Amino acid sequence: MPLFEMKSFMKLYKGKLHGFTLLEILVSIAIFAAIVSVLYPSYTATFRNIEYTESEAEIYRMARVAMERITRDIKTAYIPSWVNEDEDKDEWIQETGFLGEDEDINGRDADSLRFFCHEHLAFKEDNMPGNAFISYYIKESQDESFTLYRSDTHEFKEPPGEETGGLILCEGLHSLKFIYFDENGESYHNWDSSGDRFRNRLPVMVSIKLEFTHGADAESVIRFMTSVSLPMASNRYEKTS
Repeated sequence: MPLFEMKSFMKLYKGKLHGFTLLEILVSIAIFAAIVSVLYPSYTATFRNIEYTESEAEIYRMARVAMERITRDIKTAYIPSWVNEDEDKDEWIQETGFLGEDEDINGRDADSLRFFCHEHLAFKEDNMPGNAFISYYIKESQDESFTLYRSDTHEFKEPPGEETGGLILCEGLHSLKFIYFDENGESYHNWDSSGDRFRNRLPVMVSIKLEFTHGADAESVIRFMTSVSLPMASNRYEKTS
């Protein structure tokens, strides 16, 4: 565009071109703030719901894995013939046919369970299939939640000390509870097959209760419960009855 035409154009629209006034800017900011204040709660609530759902899904996954592992182990529990008789074994292991102890940490159930079963998991460094000595125990984490450990030692190997040598089965637990039932349906919070009351006997059924602290809601607890029968116990009671 020639220079004289540009000057004519600017002269023509000089009176019509202007910027925003301070009042208009303030009104625009106020409208924008009002819109954001309406949309932001919905935006954050959506992300909270996503976080809550993801946390809950992870809890259900851990609970499923833990319950499946525990029930498979307990279902194949047995008492070796040498228990209470083999002096070559450490005292605590040779007296542990099936030992469930009622324990707590800071007022929350943190039971432990030790027994022999047919569900040994063979890893690369241990290719021997067969029976195993299993130990379930709880340790408290820094965030005050519980971590459940599972120790698995082949029956022909020396097991680790009590509450050592285990792998993490699940985290974020609020509590773990085992309840044991005899052939008459009586329930017990402890079971010791080396004692006089349950000498060389297994419980007929074990009830398992897992409680998880919801990661997205510290005050919310999700509870899982199941029961598993012990075929070896039923067979023994049938033979002795």
